[in-house]
Amino acid sequence: MSHVRVESVHNLEQLVTARTHQFHADEPKEAGGADAGPTPYEHLLAALGECTSMTLLLYARRKGLPLEKVTVELDDARIYAKDCLDCLSLEGYIHEIQRNIHVEGPLTDKQRARLLEIADKCPVHKTLTSEIKIRTQLV
Repeated sequence: MSHVRVESVHNLEQLVTARTHQFHADEPKEAGGADAGPTPYEHLLAALGECTSMTLLLYARRKGLPLEKVTVELDDARIYAKDCLDCLSLEGYIHEIQRNIHVEGPLTDKQRARLLEIADKCPVHKTLTSEIKIRTQLV
């Protein structure tokens, strides 16, 4: 599985190391950060978008579909559970992610519909929609 290290740098800025790659995370200035990188939620959305795009491209390659390009746009919001018609929770807030997938290439309607189904099979989507247990210890 994956291993990521996150170290505080200055104020709220964080240095993230994943294998041999390093990047920063921070909060916007209005939230007390220096805006030195994407926020943690933006990284979460990026992970879902990256995984969705890669999954569709790999599926299309394997099936010989004429998929040329994938663009995924994501937004997150907190909404009242009572305003969500298809949610299990009835009280409090829930997190809602809107994922808009743009595919390019001479695809048939049937191929496009199948790609929409495949998008929900990306591993990050499966993780975010499954039961998650986070075990925390101070070391």
